[in-house]
Amino acid sequence: MSSTKITNIDALELQEGVQNEAFQEDDDTSDASSTREQQATSVSVTGSEENEYAQIKPYAGMPKEVLMLYSSKACYRIPREIIFWLIIACTLALIAMTVTIVALSPRCMSWWQLSPVYQVYPRSFKDSNADGVGDLKGIKDKLSHFEFLNIKAIWISPFYKSPMRDFGYDVEDFREIDPIFGTMEDFDDLLASMHDKGLKLIMDYIPNHTSDKHIWFQLSRNGTEPYKDYYIWVNCTPDKPPNNWVSVFGNSTWEYDEMRQQCYFHQFLKEQPDLNYRNPRVIEEMTDIIHFWLKKGVDGFRMDAVKHMLEATHLRNEPQVDPDQDPSTVDTEFELYHDYTYTQQGLHEILTQWRIELDAYSREPGHYRFMVTECYDYEEIGKTMRYYGTSYVTESDFPFNFYLLYLPDDLSGNQAKRLVHLWMSNMPKGKWPNWVVGNHDKPRITSSAGKEYIRAINMLLLTLPGTPTTYYGEEIGMVNVNVSVIQDPFGQHDPSNSRDPQRTPMQWNDQFNAGFSDSENGTWLDIAPDYSTVNVELQQADPDSTISQYRALTLLKGAELALSRGWFCFIWSDVNVFAYLRELDGLNKAFLVVLNFGKDTTTDLSSVSELPDTLTVHLSTLPISQKTFSKSRILTSQGQGLLLEYSTNQRFHPNHASECYVSEEACYLPALDILYKC
Repeated sequence: MSSTKITNIDALELQEGVQNEAFQEDDDTSDASSTREQQATSVSVTGSEENEYAQIKPYAGMPKEVLMLYSSKACYRIPREIIFWLIIACTLALIAMTVTIVALSPRCMSWWQLSPVYQVYPRSFKDSNADGVGDLKGIKDKLSHFEFLNIKAIWISPFYKSPMRDFGYDVEDFREIDPIFGTMEDFDDLLASMHDKGLKLIMDYIPNHTSDKHIWFQLSRNGTEPYKDYYIWVNCTPDKPPNNWVSVFGNSTWEYDEMRQQCYFHQFLKEQPDLNYRNPRVIEEMTDIIHFWLKKGVDGFRMDAVKHMLEATHLRNEPQVDPDQDPSTVDTEFELYHDYTYTQQGLHEILTQWRIELDAYSREPGHYRFMVTECYDYEEIGKTMRYYGTSYVTESDFPFNFYLLYLPDDLSGNQAKRLVHLWMSNMPKGKWPNWVVGNHDKPRITSSAGKEYIRAINMLLLTLPGTPTTYYGEEIGMVNVNVSVIQDPFGQHDPSNSRDPQRTPMQWNDQFNAGFSDSENGTWLDIAPDYSTVNVELQQADPDSTISQYRALTLLKGAELALSRGWFCFIWSDVNVFAYLRELDGLNKAFLVVLNFGKDTTTDLSSVSELPDTLTVHLSTLPISQKTFSKSRILTSQGQGLLLEYSTNQRFHPNHASECYVSEEACYLPALDILYKC
């Protein structure tokens, strides 16, 4: 037998089920004290093994010395160490997995990539005070319309204080709301209401020019410093402009000013003098205006007419398109090559600086500030692509893509493919595409293409990769209206080019003034005659209507990874049909889109081995009873669009690289339900 001495009285062992002889009654205090003194110096504990207590098991309230002896036993120590190292291993594995997922995950899509952009022309959207003109309160009253359409991004055309010579694009004060549209308080209420509903507001920013009523111009006219050179002034005489430059609205870009005895430059109306961006103070002033609205909380800007911002300083005549034309008859922009007035050196440096200013306000998560540029470069698409920036410097998130506006010029499947391919093949790698089929400057697509094609065009818009832009009314198929009185200054110069027909009031219901206004004195432009049958309220009640199909497509685009960020591949085009597919690596669901822009026809895709033999109808723009199609016999009617769904593990894009595009390649891992970089 071995014995162990414990010199701490607190380490006394209370034997289980045995009387503790150390316990004494209170009246035996002297004996108890003696006993304690003895045990404090020599207490023997016997057991079957050395250093082991006779205690059967740990008990609540045991002193720490006893606890430590028990905890050192193998039966307690080994499980504890196993658990400890398992926790360490699991923690390291989770950290490694997190780092790996972050490193391999594609970038999260921003709000401007997840939703169509909806353009509101405020004069025509909703009138809240019965004056016949739409306003900010009217937009606020109709925010539920955007929620119904599943649209999160709303671009509102200008509502700055303005003499309205060009309906808001002639700005008198960039920091004030025009009384026609309401007050700054109305704007703040609208913005707060939009943000409460998760909606984003994109403002129209007009950097190229101001109104001639702007205080800067008035001070510039009389030579007041520092405003003297805020605009472009040159010496001239009233009857002889400095050169042959022609404005967008026609006739000379130069206007003689009696007060200053010089000519000022204007690329639009004479009431819209161009700012002088060779003057650093002008850039500073216009940057301050951007800061003003960003501080209010706006979510982005559409930069208007940016290619006009700079002009050559040498003032040489621009070359004529027709060298034999009498120079005195040149009075439209399309009769000159604008080598000295469009897209001049230094333009992109200004836009890049504004992008930097927006980025400074984008640091808070979920508050990215968006920038889109407007520029019609027609056949010079390379100039348009430059607005994306470079591989080193970001400029706009995308420049507006206006090429689908020309779809009606040769409406066919081949034309649709040509216009889509034109953008996709020229777009810099990794950039995000966008698509526009209408705006306040161009005829409504329903009128230019035909009513029978609006549903197929909406399907095209909402199933192509990238961000679609919808002009108000396109979701219900509004048409151009021959107005009784021309309001548009462009139309007053040339009635055939009037933009009034595409700006008529929104058709909300079949009631008085189409539900747009309660004005008894008429509306600013005529209401379309078809408002009783083409309106929001009527179509919302019809599950097969244009607006219902539009909504179904926006919901689908947001829900399906293949449509929102998958590969886009050309499959077929001919005089009638344009077909393409959307697929994502790792996802066994893919979509084939078949759009008929011609006559009734049957399309045979049996040569496409990557397609399964049978395709399921997910959505048809026209009523059909057929639920599936054989890929060798896909029947479509004039103006019909088919969204066909199929399941396959075979991908089309690996073997057809020249026919396929993706902005950022991603793969789907179904086991973890995550995306990763391929």
